[in-house]
Amino acid sequence: MKIKERYIFLECTTCSNRNYTTHKRLKATYKLEKKKYCPFCRKHTGHKEKKL
Repeated sequence: MKIKERYIFLECTTCSNRNYTTHKRLKATYKLEKKKYCPFCRKHTGHKEKKL
């Protein structure tokens, strides 16, 4: 069985804490970026993809 996804961290752009984990297709070339809640900043901030 071939692995088609990989797990990644979502890191806060403000405080650099890794708050969320998610998965992404291996063939995807884009960097994932979402606006999520950061409990350390106590507000919604941008979260960028970092490798697990």
